[in-house]
Amino acid sequence: MKVTLNWLKEYVDCDLKPEKLAHRLTMAGLEVDAISFIGTELDSVVVARLAEVKPHPEADRLTLCQVDTENETFQVVCGATNHKEGNLVAFAQIGTTLPGNFKIKKSKIRGQVSHGMLCSTKELGLGDEAAGIMILPEGLQLGKPVFDALGLKDVLYELGLTPNRPDCLSVVGVAREVAAIVDGSLKPPIVSIEESDRIAGNLTSISIEDIDLCPRYAARLIENVKIGPSPDWLVRRLEAVGMRSINNVVDITNFVMLELGHPLHAFDFNLLNERRIVVKRAQQGDKFITLDSQERLLQEDDLVICDGKGPIALAGIMGGLNSEVQPNTRDILLESAYFSPIAIRRTSKRLGLHTESSHRFERGADVDMVPLALDRAASLIAEYADGTIASGVIDNYPQPLQRRNLSISLQKTNQLLGLNLSLEDIRHALESIDIQIVQSDKGNLKVSIPNFRPDIEREIDLIEEVARLIGYDRIPVTMPTSLLTCQRPASHLQLANLIRNSMIKTGFSEVINYSFINPLQIEKLGLSTDDKRQNGVKLLNPLSEDQSVMRTSLIPSLLEVVARNLAYRSDNLALFEMRPVFYPSNPDDLPLEKLRLTAALCGRREREGWAQLSNDVDFYDIKGCVEMVLESLRIKKVHWHAVHDEPFYHPGKSCILELENNILGSLGELHPEILRKFDLSVPVYLCDLDVEALIALRGSLPEFQPLSRYPDIQRDSAFLVDEGVSAQEIFDVLNRVTIKDMESIVLFDVYRGQGVPHGKKSMAIRARYRALDRTLTDELIQNLHGKLVKALKKELGAEIR
Repeated sequence: MKVTLNWLKEYVDCDLKPEKLAHRLTMAGLEVDAISFIGTELDSVVVARLAEVKPHPEADRLTLCQVDTENETFQVVCGATNHKEGNLVAFAQIGTTLPGNFKIKKSKIRGQVSHGMLCSTKELGLGDEAAGIMILPEGLQLGKPVFDALGLKDVLYELGLTPNRPDCLSVVGVAREVAAIVDGSLKPPIVSIEESDRIAGNLTSISIEDIDLCPRYAARLIENVKIGPSPDWLVRRLEAVGMRSINNVVDITNFVMLELGHPLHAFDFNLLNERRIVVKRAQQGDKFITLDSQERLLQEDDLVICDGKGPIALAGIMGGLNSEVQPNTRDILLESAYFSPIAIRRTSKRLGLHTESSHRFERGADVDMVPLALDRAASLIAEYADGTIASGVIDNYPQPLQRRNLSISLQKTNQLLGLNLSLEDIRHALESIDIQIVQSDKGNLKVSIPNFRPDIEREIDLIEEVARLIGYDRIPVTMPTSLLTCQRPASHLQLANLIRNSMIKTGFSEVINYSFINPLQIEKLGLSTDDKRQNGVKLLNPLSEDQSVMRTSLIPSLLEVVARNLAYRSDNLALFEMRPVFYPSNPDDLPLEKLRLTAALCGRREREGWAQLSNDVDFYDIKGCVEMVLESLRIKKVHWHAVHDEPFYHPGKSCILELENNILGSLGELHPEILRKFDLSVPVYLCDLDVEALIALRGSLPEFQPLSRYPDIQRDSAFLVDEGVSAQEIFDVLNRVTIKDMESIVLFDVYRGQGVPHGKKSMAIRARYRALDRTLTDELIQNLHGKLVKALKKELGAEIR
């Protein structure tokens, strides 16, 4: 909202300096975003008289002017054609800097020296367009700064209003706040109407078919108007706040909207079919051309203003081309109405059509301002467009809206604000912004809230008004008192952080992606049609197709991050993401949310250097990372199964993790086809873990185990087994053998080649034995180890090498 200080002073007396007023407004809740001083830097542009005007001797389109400033005469070359000898003009002297950082210098134009410039309104920042130089009215003192002589020096305030303050979308509304700040009185504009003998009600009619969307609609008929340019004061008033002048009638409706905050609209009365107004909902599929020459497709929720045939305006938003005020318009039907904010907002947002009118109506206009704004505009049109106002106002207001009544407690106000106010202080503060006191009784005030303040709904809103009006600086500064409590994070959060830190310690970097993805991303994984990850939760109002589905897997997002980094030649990557994924649930319930961990690994195992190996990462690197996570959660006896149905892994180079019939996740090398789909140029190793399953199966805290004072004994054995026997099967057999004094057992060698029959492989294990209370004998160790060998022979057909 833009407003000038001179305009404010027409409605309230204020002696505060511009900067002080800006501060007080900001402290009262009307934040001043910017202050501009108009004309203060242009004192070197003075009033001058054209003592002589003659053609330029070397140019047909230029004139040579002798400019008299009373004390001195200057020669100026001018390119305009609208001036003559004797005119008063705005003369910019040498050294003047005009708006746009245009500096006036002594110059030579076609052989003639020019000692300054004759300015137009555009060059002085007083208008957007100019047909020639600015011709000043007679009677101004020569040599006086133009802005002082015309009273154009002003201060422009740009207010950053919150959406709940529609009352300040007007100069009078801001003036009301200024009056409260300076403890003055608001001086609203005085309206005087002279009506003709012709009765408006006999010439036209208004009907409202939907009073929920339009509770009130009023109109006046103004005949025999003369459409033309607006007076200078009106043009400058509008242009000062950034609004372009159109013609006298339209400019007056815009002026009243800015002055009183209530939008108006003028119809060419002779273009209305049947010369009547009908306010109703649009028909589904109706087409309508607005004033911006755009065709709009209407829906049945849109409110339109119609004549006897069809729509002539989008209610509260924009008029129609079929009823526009034109240069030959003679009779005006002037509209002033109140529309439902919800209806205006819905239509405005759907059509992408935001106007000064919709900006005010969708925030909540003042239904009581309808007749005042109508009469104010009608009186100005009669004065500046020579119109004749027909007798009577057609005001259709079938169910008047009632004012809201609230109570405010003195005790509660002082308790919340920490002050010692009296009931009279509260009364004075509220009355200063036109809130009427209905009743005063024993420390309570009952008040009537004006309709221009739709934001005041509860007692606490009234207390807030009191606080800002008496000044936030009067509220004492106190330190809040509270108890400091130490609350430990929830168990699952601690365990999730434990997993995250385990990955970071392993050398991985965490990434965070959007939870919304393109549905085509999940299809790249080649999942079966009955896989639940194929059914993402669709968003009702996505920002784009690329973010239209909530992801059911972290894999596509992470692979896109890997591809993007590889494209920037960041080849050695160790990335992970631990975020929730979402699965559809019952229609009335929220989606199911599951926490998962996905990690990707590619490139070299060690950083490049003269002492480092150049080996690339492989399956066992990603497996080691998974083992670190399992170890951090004290999860043991996990089964690694090479047979699984995840299609995005390379066959034979991947596995799933299982514990107690629970699938914990999967890991392996990506399938070459998946690499191609995601534009990955190098092998990538992936793990995808169910964090919630890991947390649920976490192990208990380890108990203290005494250290044995006796030596350990190791036994190595190599076996020939079938090629299809996995290491997991070996350990499954060994773990079923109960041996009290066996401390550990590892697989330390796998061999295929010379000396090993075709279809076989050699696998070597090392068992470590130790007792807490004695030294184990060779004979005992032989017997214990023999149990292992016997079990392998029996269950897997193993042969000792």
